[in-house]
Amino acid sequence: MADSLDVLSTLKLVYTIYAIVAISLIAWYAYSITQKGGEIKTASKGIFWSYVAVLIVMGTGLHFLTFNLVPWVPMDLDRANIKAEKTFKITYKDHVITLDENPMRVPCNKYVIFDADSEDLTYGFGIFRQNHTLVTQMQVVPNNGNDLMWKFGKNGTYYIRSTEYSGPKGAHMIIEDAVIVSGCSEDDIHSIK
Repeated sequence: MADSLDVLSTLKLVYTIYAIVAISLIAWYAYSITQKGGEIKTASKGIFWSYVAVLIVMGTGLHFLTFNLVPWVPMDLDRANIKAEKTFKITYKDHVITLDENPMRVPCNKYVIFDADSEDLTYGFGIFRQNHTLVTQMQVVPNNGNDLMWKFGKNGTYYIRSTEYSGPKGAHMIIEDAVIVSGCSEDDIHSIK
């Protein structure tokens, strides 16, 4: 399974190239209408539509090429056939996160389910690395089934926090060292304590 940081790095590069191509079209048009002379030079229809076609192919092609690299897509597509090794219950009430197991000990490369329930407001369940980058998250809606299946491929210690605005108290909804992953051959360098 690809790491979310690797996917993000690739997407940053591709979207930067995509943005440069889109901005170059606008810059080219801006340059052509600001030139001296009585007649405005514009691109021919063929060149303009070629630019548009390149943007469409790049934009849609990016998603077709990367949809299987996004870490949660394969498990979401085959979720009915995957048996989780463990399920962790998480309860949200009055701006407090309560874990049925603290810390949640997760075996390497095994699917686990984080089953969260809210008794009052909409909260978020986010798992973060020690360098504060997001691993995964979901919204926790009251009176609704909220569960997230995940598989960790590297050892690490992660914290959880609410990722949805639920009032000023929501900013303090953090549990340090809440998820401990062990048994992998590789460490998550961003989650080592």
